[in-house]
Amino acid sequence: MSNINEELILPNGVKLRNRIVKSAMSEALGDENNDTTQAHIDLFAQWGEHGAGLLITGNTPVDRMHLEHAGNFVLDSETDMNKVLALAKAGKRGGATFLVQLAHAGRQTPEIVNPHPTSISDIRLDLPGYGKPKPLTEEQISILLEQYVRSAQLAQEAGFDGVEIHAAHGYLLSSSLSPRINNRNDRWGGTSLDNRARLVLEVVKAVRAAVKPEFVLAVKLNSSDFQAGGFDHEDSVLVAVMLEAEGVDFIEISGGNFEEPKAYQHSSKNEFIEAREAYFLEYAAAIKAALKIPMMVTGGFRSTSVMNDAIASGKIDLIGMGRPFITDPTFAAKLLSGEIDRAPVIEEQFPPAEELPRIVQPYVCNFDLG
Repeated sequence: MSNINEELILPNGVKLRNRIVKSAMSEALGDENNDTTQAHIDLFAQWGEHGAGLLITGNTPVDRMHLEHAGNFVLDSETDMNKVLALAKAGKRGGATFLVQLAHAGRQTPEIVNPHPTSISDIRLDLPGYGKPKPLTEEQISILLEQYVRSAQLAQEAGFDGVEIHAAHGYLLSSSLSPRINNRNDRWGGTSLDNRARLVLEVVKAVRAAVKPEFVLAVKLNSSDFQAGGFDHEDSVLVAVMLEAEGVDFIEISGGNFEEPKAYQHSSKNEFIEAREAYFLEYAAAIKAALKIPMMVTGGFRSTSVMNDAIASGKIDLIGMGRPFITDPTFAAKLLSGEIDRAPVIEEQFPPAEELPRIVQPYVCNFDLG
């Protein structure tokens, strides 16, 4: 039966040594120029040397005027590529496959970074600390596609194995998919899902055409925004099928956004393990049933038994985790060897999400923690 120790061959032929993934987190270790730092490089070296089959960088903006977090590492024409080369080499040194997560924060760009960020529409984020956005023009969309392509090419030149396009959690590509946010009346939005999906599909097409076939191209997609009138599960299945048709190598499923942060979800420690883990598993299983490419889920996995059951049942192929890599950077090797049967679960000591105060510090907030 398939389990976390089994290799996985992606559609483009790249082989992952196991099914454990260090999912994207906002490490916030960039310097004042938004370049990677030695601390950032050392951290990925440590993660790569201790068992994980796949590493994904934190949210890496393609546009430095649209950071999602102070200290983001940006990958564009102004980036110090010698440092990027060192980062790629460090993460891969232990045998892990290494991807860069490319993103544009859109309306979720903190006001302190950009008081009037570009977004798919002018609908403002319903949280303090974010300015009123300006809708993308046709010219700006063309520039945006070029930015994604250039960042992907730079990642390839630096020696990374691929990129993940972030189209989840309310960032620009995610908000484009949402009928609640994307109220445009042109070919990039409105009531038509084909129109609302056009931006992420054009990004994927442009990147796929600009990199080598063996360069991994993944997409992070919401299973749902979990908001009335937002991007829902039925649309998520349809968009996933569209993405597969454009040559995506795997899709990562998560959910929520800054206004509805489901990716942070956890339950109190007195509940059954199954109730605390795999937040988006059943959503992902329905999407997986419509696809032939691999599926990754991030959010809540901790127990080896739950991970193995999810893989063996065919619901998913890859297990994404975040917080355990912070608590113990060496845990993946221990989990894979059987030395432990459960990843660190520090969040059990937290109160349930619904009991947390809704106080937002947008430029230090990050819920991409798995």
